[in-house]
Amino acid sequence: MTALRRLTARVRRLGDASAASAGVFLRDVGQGLLEVSHNTLALVGLVAIGAVLFVGGRADLRQSVESQTLDWLQARQDARTDPSELLAAQLAEPGAIARATAANPKELTRQQANVAHYIARRYRVAPEPISRLVKEAWSVGDRVGIEPTLILAIMAVESSFNPFAESPVGAQGLMQVMTRIHDDKYEAFGGNFAAFDPVTNLRVGVQVLRECIARAGSLEAGLRYYVGAANLPDDGGYAGKVLAEQATLRQVAGGKVVAVNAPRPIPVASPQPKPDAAAVPIPVPIKTDDKQPAEQIAALGKLSS
Repeated sequence: MTALRRLTARVRRLGDASAASAGVFLRDVGQGLLEVSHNTLALVGLVAIGAVLFVGGRADLRQSVESQTLDWLQARQDARTDPSELLAAQLAEPGAIARATAANPKELTRQQANVAHYIARRYRVAPEPISRLVKEAWSVGDRVGIEPTLILAIMAVESSFNPFAESPVGAQGLMQVMTRIHDDKYEAFGGNFAAFDPVTNLRVGVQVLRECIARAGSLEAGLRYYVGAANLPDDGGYAGKVLAEQATLRQVAGGKVVAVNAPRPIPVASPQPKPDAAAVPIPVPIKTDDKQPAEQIAALGKLSS
């Protein structure tokens, strides 16, 4: 019995010793792992800081990392986005309204509104862009001393209000200005492609028209210069068509009801490069009934400002 007790006590002591040893072992292992983890995290942190400092000092690497990160985020966002919404987002351009050539017809004066609605119906174009052109014709015409109805009549005869029109000889835009001849005038608007901006084409066309009238000495002769027929015996009826269209627009501006289904003037193809600007100027004096021609021509140079 005594031997059994001694054996049991011994086994118990061995078990306690083993448990204590196991506890010490596990505690040491845990502390070791914790120490390793701390050291590893510290090392990772140092590496991360070093990488940030390195990338921060390299603009190209920083930009590359930012781009890749944004692409990754965008890809994750795209994966959760409806395809139609994604396409709409890709095509969206909130600033596009700044490029639109349009105005509210309700903002025009009575005369301007009459002309804008008439042109819109007669030439089957939207009233908003026509309203913008009518408003611009009134503004520019007032600054340079040319009737706005004449400016609009030239657009009607030249291009039927097609801002992308081009003649066989290279006249372009609403007022069919010879871009290659008047490229210096387009420099103030950013270059020759501005010929297809309706407002720019109008402003440059008015400059050319005013120069032609001043050179020729009269409106009808100036129109012959404008169409490039100054040295030809016949302008193909161009001046007559413009003046007839202007007379109609004057009536409309005054409130007269004019039928819109009358035959429209057929755009006149320039018989030669117009407005004969490259030719030697003919010394014809400016008519004395022109009001302050010097001031008007000076105002033309400010149209692009």
